Amino acid sequence: MRFMVITKATAASEAGVLPSAEDFETMGAFIEELVDAGVLLAAEGIGPSSTGVRIYFDGERKTVIDGPFTETKELIAGFYLVEMKSLEECVEWFKRCPIQKTAGEPTNIEIRRLYTAEDFGEELSAEQREAVARREADADPAYRSA
Repeated sequence: MRFMVITKATAASEAGVLPSAEDFETMGAFIEELVDAGVLLAAEGIGPSSTGVRIYFDGERKTVIDGPFTETKELIAGFYLVEMKSLEECVEWFKRCPIQKTAGEPTNIEIRRLYTAEDFGEELSAEQREAVARREADADPAYRSA
C-alpha cells in the first residue's frame, strides 16, 4: 500500500524559516532509514503559502487567489510518499519522525492511503484500467504502481 504522509505547516515554516542544520541532519538520518528499508518513494518540503495560489472551482467559474493563506493549521509544509505493508506499519515508522522543533507550537502529521486502480473494483472499466496502466508506464518510475 502507498501512503502520503503530510507534514503540517507552522508559523515558522509559513514565515519561510528553514530547518536548522541540526534539524536537517536529524531529518536526513530518518530519511536515510526509510531509503535503506526500501519504503521511501519521495520526500519533499513545500514552500510557504505566500509563494503559492489557490484555484477555487464553482461550476464553470474558476477564481485564482494568491497566498499567503491564513489558516496555518490547515496548510502543508511537506510530504513523504511511502510504500508500506499496512497503515499500522506506516504509523510505527512515522511515530519516530523527527518533526522540526517549533516554539511551543503543537503540530502533527497526517497519514493518508493513496488509491490504486484496484480500489475502484468493477467501477473502473477495462478501457479505464488500460488508460491508467499507460499513464503509469509513462510516469516517473518512483510514482508507478506496484
